[in-house]
Amino acid sequence: MNMNEPPSLLRNEYVNRRTSQANNWLKVKLIGTKSNRSAIGARVQVKNGERLQVQEVTSQSSYYSHNDLSLHFGMGTSQKASQIEVRWPNGQTEIVKDIAANQTVRIKEASGVETVRKR
Repeated sequence: MNMNEPPSLLRNEYVNRRTSQANNWLKVKLIGTKSNRSAIGARVQVKNGERLQVQEVTSQSSYYSHNDLSLHFGMGTSQKASQIEVRWPNGQTEIVKDIAANQTVRIKEASGVETVRKR
């Protein structure tokens, strides 16, 4: 947040200069139904190949700031996530398999993948 100024929004459009290719990514947006609607406290594990990444949904990180509630995972050269595991705040676990990279996937609690949005 900028005091007395419009907010700044930064977007990283990194391209690997050695290969001239951008790496793949995956965004996960959670919607709670039995837990809180924003899924704050949910833990997400994304597995692609031998790599396992873990992130948790948090509400904010400091004073006067807010984080995007979507989780962003770098996929490198992997074309898909072999498995996404969500542990919801109420303790239930949900697993989604074979999700293509370079998209935003929306997972609704107890319903699985609800929608997918390409870039």
